[in-house]
Amino acid sequence: MPDLRDLSRPTEPSSSYLDALRERTAERAARAEPLTSPHEGAPPELSAEVAAAVQQRAGAVTALSRQIFATPEEAFEEHRSARAIASAIRAEGWDATVGVFGQPTAVLAQAGRGDGPSIALLAEYDALPGIGHGCGHNIIAASAVGAFLAVATVADHLDGRVVLLGTPAEEGNSGKELLAREGAFDGLDAAIMAHPFGYDAADHPFIGRRILRVHYTGVAAHASATPFMGRNALDAVNLHYQAVAQLRQHIPPGDRVHGIVLHGGDRPSIVPATSTLEYYLRSHEAATLRELSTRLEEISHGVALATGTGVRLEWDPQPFTLPTRFNRPLSERWAVHQEDVGRRVLTREVVPTELAASTDFGNVSVRIPGIHPVIAVAPPDVALHTAEFAEYASSEAGDRAAVDAAHGLALTALDFLTDAALRDATAADFAAAGGPIDVERYFS
Repeated sequence: MPDLRDLSRPTEPSSSYLDALRERTAERAARAEPLTSPHEGAPPELSAEVAAAVQQRAGAVTALSRQIFATPEEAFEEHRSARAIASAIRAEGWDATVGVFGQPTAVLAQAGRGDGPSIALLAEYDALPGIGHGCGHNIIAASAVGAFLAVATVADHLDGRVVLLGTPAEEGNSGKELLAREGAFDGLDAAIMAHPFGYDAADHPFIGRRILRVHYTGVAAHASATPFMGRNALDAVNLHYQAVAQLRQHIPPGDRVHGIVLHGGDRPSIVPATSTLEYYLRSHEAATLRELSTRLEEISHGVALATGTGVRLEWDPQPFTLPTRFNRPLSERWAVHQEDVGRRVLTREVVPTELAASTDFGNVSVRIPGIHPVIAVAPPDVALHTAEFAEYASSEAGDRAAVDAAHGLALTALDFLTDAALRDATAADFAAAGGPIDVERYFS
């Protein structure tokens, strides 16, 4: 008989699918044409001045990235990180306010004139429980600060303003949506940021996400003596989980539903009277996320009928996030400026779209034009939200990414503020994609 494996350990997942994706991506990348832009962007002398300003601050950018990495703080607790960002800005003579738009760890600074066009550079700096900056938010924050300070050096030459907005609690808490509801993005014409990743890509998809908690109420009974007098809330949870598993065959490619049992009962001798599941629902389109939500509601009600239990649905205990909308003209300018620093920016036609997560920047991108490009920090097979990715976020590769991202963000922001044709194209692209969405009422 064959030797049995050690059943005390799980089997090792195969990497064959990821290996095939990596090979296919490499083949597509070799054939892909570089992204170009039909717009001139900023005057060359201003661009050169801002590019030089980024390089002059390279040491400060990497130092800020390392400082934030070394003091990881979870959502809504990013007090040291917020102070570090404000201190870096104040050190160059600009005002920075900590505690804005109803969030004690949000940061705001601006330079330029308030009566012209405006663009925001967004910083994230919350960490993950247990693994710190396994999503590289230290790089996001440092690059945004570096870009802001570089553009601020030419503020006297701008007819508009550049804004640094520090946004707390991205990880699972939709901090940007909370800021938006307090008016943080009112009066802004665009918002941009860059996220560390395993590839350099202009429009890698970040999909929408909702949270659903399903609470079932049954009737407790002695599980041995009188089980027939009970209504088993755990049976409802079990049936719900199985129904969702069967649903997965019939949802669009790329949709995701993943859940856990938060509570299933108190002890085996009592028929459980209460039970709760929590699901994350994800989809590439806002409309299909709404359809998926409807399917989960139907399952929840059907299971209640089947098990004789009561059901209560709790949607979005933290605000939902919509899929990210990418602005093509701004993405092209980002790609052009990344070529300056030796990075070839790919598109979603090249980079695997299967490897998609979610971000609260999606809710910003359907309010005003925006981009959320990704910048290579780690090898493609190193996943976000892992201790291994955290190692790269505090490495020389992470330092370089922070400075390169600051370069791309600064020059893209400068282009937007100085090139009227680019602004018109940005607005037209946003309108063609559907214009602003009433985010708060989208699922009402």
